[in-house]
Amino acid sequence: MTPADLSSTVARAVRRAVEDGELPAGTGVPERVVVERTRPGGVGDYATPVAFQVAKTVGSAPRHVADVLARRLAGEPGLDRVEITGAGFLNFTLAPRGAAGLVAEVLSRGTRYGYADDAVEAGPFCWAPTAGFRQRAVHEAVVRILRSQGDGDDGAPTGAAPVARRDGDVVAAYGRDAATWAVLAVPARETPQFGPPLLVQDESSEFFLVRYAHARAKALGRGAARLGFHTEPGEVDAPDAAGAPGPAAPAPDAAPALLRLLAEYPLVLEAAAHRRAPERLVRFLVALADELLDFQHCVLPQGDEKPSAAHRARLALAEAAGTVLAGGLALLGIDAPDCL
Repeated sequence: MTPADLSSTVARAVRRAVEDGELPAGTGVPERVVVERTRPGGVGDYATPVAFQVAKTVGSAPRHVADVLARRLAGEPGLDRVEITGAGFLNFTLAPRGAAGLVAEVLSRGTRYGYADDAVEAGPFCWAPTAGFRQRAVHEAVVRILRSQGDGDDGAPTGAAPVARRDGDVVAAYGRDAATWAVLAVPARETPQFGPPLLVQDESSEFFLVRYAHARAKALGRGAARLGFHTEPGEVDAPDAAGAPGPAAPAPDAAPALLRLLAEYPLVLEAAAHRRAPERLVRFLVALADELLDFQHCVLPQGDEKPSAAHRARLALAEAAGTVLAGGLALLGIDAPDCL
């Protein structure tokens, strides 16, 4: 079960509890349930306050609602454990999921991975001549993210204040992509930071870091093609076809971190849409790029190594991460070049 599946599973449990009379008629059934990664020191992998939301609609105690939902969810495939904490928070521990299935899903869906089933394409944007660059960039990103989650709200308020200098000066000085990154990297109420560090061509610049990580994923694919092997989702430390151990260099700790981030991406998009907060997507892309750049060094064979099942699986994982970076940048309205 993915985090996105968990959200829909909880919503379905609420609906069925009402239909079966375990929750009172008239109980509000949310269309989407907010599920977030458990904070450090918390219980389980993910948590949701949905019991509080549901309890308000019928004047019931959140703990009672949580008890009902926990009983229903306890037997769901893909859930290892369901626990209640506090006054009614539901906490979930997911059953382990193989890397191959997740990576294959990302690669099959491409840059639309993380989109809702009812996602709609963002149409052209029309602006009054007086609209400022920041307002346009934030509004367009919010609308694209909303539509990726099936919400066609074109009038999403952003509350973004204009930048402190003339728009033409910002775009001319930093380029449209870098300027867009700067205004989306901070919440609408905060002042974006412009300056020479924005255009630094090394990993100290988060704008460069994310696009560079995407370009590295593309370069790994080109390198693998020259070595005569291709992507094949699997376990990153799998044995080769003859049953021998995988390559001498084990996959770094970035491998499980990459898999966790790929699984969380749909939830990131949902939260960014719900909060109308593209900066949440920006922060996610930076974290994903960091892990991908740590992971890249074990993808291709080194020295006398021959390409193995583990190399093919690692390449698939790297390409999946690059795909998510490209999709996230596209939602922000920023180009993802194959070479940088």
